[in-house]
Amino acid sequence: MSLTLKSLLPFAACIAALFAFDASAAEPTGTPEPKLPVREWVVSTPEAMWVAHAPSEVTIDKGWVPTCAYLDLDNPAQSVDGFGACFNELGWMSLMLLNEADRQAVMTELFAPGAGANLAICRMPVGANDFSRDWYSYNETPGDFAMEHFSIANDRETLVPFIKSALAQNPDIKLWASPWSPPTWMKENGHYACQPLDTTFFENIGQNGIRPDQIRREGVNMFITEPDYFAAYALYFQRFIEAYRREGINIGMVMPQNEFNSCQPFPSCTWRPEAFAAFVGEYLGPAMKRLGVEVMFGTMERPNPAMVEAIVNNPSSGEYVKGVGFQWAGKEALPAIHASYPHLKLYQTEQECGNGANDWPGALYSWDLMQHYFRHGINVYDYWNIALEEGGLSRWGWHQNSLVVVDRATRTHRFTPEYYLLKHLSHYLRPGARYIPIIVDPTDAMAFRNPDGSLVVMLANRTSAPMVRSVKLLNTYYTLTLPAMSFNTIVI
Repeated sequence: MSLTLKSLLPFAACIAALFAFDASAAEPTGTPEPKLPVREWVVSTPEAMWVAHAPSEVTIDKGWVPTCAYLDLDNPAQSVDGFGACFNELGWMSLMLLNEADRQAVMTELFAPGAGANLAICRMPVGANDFSRDWYSYNETPGDFAMEHFSIANDRETLVPFIKSALAQNPDIKLWASPWSPPTWMKENGHYACQPLDTTFFENIGQNGIRPDQIRREGVNMFITEPDYFAAYALYFQRFIEAYRREGINIGMVMPQNEFNSCQPFPSCTWRPEAFAAFVGEYLGPAMKRLGVEVMFGTMERPNPAMVEAIVNNPSSGEYVKGVGFQWAGKEALPAIHASYPHLKLYQTEQECGNGANDWPGALYSWDLMQHYFRHGINVYDYWNIALEEGGLSRWGWHQNSLVVVDRATRTHRFTPEYYLLKHLSHYLRPGARYIPIIVDPTDAMAFRNPDGSLVVMLANRTSAPMVRSVKLLNTYYTLTLPAMSFNTIVI
């Protein structure tokens, strides 16, 4: 068999890396390096999810191999606090179609420590969102600045039992919350939405009732930026925190607005950065501080770092902003913000939602998202919908993916490929794990070190044939054959 220049390129890259990488600085001297055993190896393919492979199938040796992923153990990056997803009304409604035993089994798999995905840092809406049963807020009485008519009665039917069911599995779940829209009387257009439904994208399930004179665009303040309204909205947040505490549910952090630039046909509200900074710095920040609740800036869905900087650098709001949440196109602003503000906590707040197909290509795209976010410093990774009915149709006609799919006709459920993708990391990582950079051949690979010293390495094979891949720790190689079209996690 003849070797072409093209076929030698991967080998040449690894050979060059051997000379560039100073192994002597990392390897112990005097005594041989111990060969740490492989504890677990689990594989997911489109045909079979979460299949245990024999750890003994991983070859451990000191010989050089051509497919090399070098872990930079000497320079661990950010800590990982945990993984989560969002409690949405339609998620609970779908799970209520299951019998009690099946529903409890799902909740155990999702939330019980050590059982499955270990979801432990989760999001919830403040009022209606795109996956609520319909539009609502906690106070639709115009001019009620004192919040005398505030009520979470709607949530006691859905979100409260959903969250309590999760807390029964893990009482230590951390919750954070964000609104999609303020009460309509606090908005200058008097409507929960910003745009009519575009039925070329959203399924035609009827319009949202917005009038032509109520339609707005991005880049404007839809919130009424007057002191009385700011004060009332901060009080609205306070009443929300207090009402949930009376239910036995503690919310530890808020983000003031979901996608503050997005003008949507479902609950939404656009803000200009200066108004956002005034609200956070003078009203919301002090109110939440009195309650012991943190404030983060988010959610950021645009690729412009200057939008974040306008809030973080503002003398008023910057005092209260403890971190930033990114989703969708906001991921492109993440590298600059992480580099400029390394002290800020960074959340991936909403994994992009797919199209309701819940298929393997969607999981591969989600894998790309996970790699991007972790390589650029995020501390928390949150999926979006926990559960939905087959097809994932929102109240406003948008099909989206979920971790669990429920079939209404048969009252059965299944976990999706994206669930197992998430589980490939969340099942093994412990709070305080550190992201380990891969300095050679990082494609389709991520690594983490747990506080107990164990290493969690995830590798993907996108091709239709098995692939040999190695992981280098100091001067020891762990070599395994990745099945075709697979996600793999090894624990060392």
